[in-house]
Amino acid sequence: MSRSLLRSVQELRTLLSARLPPTFLLPTQTRRFNSTTPIVEPAASHNAPVVPTKTAAPQPSIAQNAAAAAAATAAPAAVITPAAATNPSPSAPQPISPEVKAVLPLLAAQPNYYITIHIHGRPYLVTPGDSVRLPFKMPGVVPGDVLRLNRASVLGSRDYTLKGAPFIDERLYECRAIVTGTESEPMRFKEKTKRRNRKVKTVKSKHRYTILAISELKVKEATD
Repeated sequence: MSRSLLRSVQELRTLLSARLPPTFLLPTQTRRFNSTTPIVEPAASHNAPVVPTKTAAPQPSIAQNAAAAAAATAAPAAVITPAAATNPSPSAPQPISPEVKAVLPLLAAQPNYYITIHIHGRPYLVTPGDSVRLPFKMPGVVPGDVLRLNRASVLGSRDYTLKGAPFIDERLYECRAIVTGTESEPMRFKEKTKRRNRKVKTVKSKHRYTILAISELKVKEATD
């Protein structure tokens, strides 16, 4: 009787051990396996000597370094020669040549002048009193405005001609024009169509042009 009871107890223990998971997978074992040992820093002792920290020396700034480098590598001051002092700067107007100064009084003594002015890149050969119809409507002008035309490639008379390269210096002449008004051309109609398409589109266009009257043209004295 006791042997059969002992055998049944052993079989039951075997069955229980076969059903249970391994010991390292139990919750208590897993928590202990994953947990890390806390690191406790020792508390600072009140009797420990205080060591003073070393303060870094102030570093020179970038401006001070640049000034020191410039002072170390500075070259002797350049001496301005008379030739360099007399040369005009690029922004200063160029002096008028002696040849032009010699011929300009002869041109100014002539009775009538003609000039080739350039407006928006287009040349116009005009004389005082002429009327010019520009091939566009000039923006920003109204009838009565006075315009100074300072782009001219040719200025001359019956006996003398002054040519520019590409333009004449505007200090040598004055040419003024008055805006007299705006002209409109007749309405244009143009029919537009496409091949294999019966639809015809009619386009209307009416261009406007600005009219200028040359009111003044004179030759000035040559001044540097």
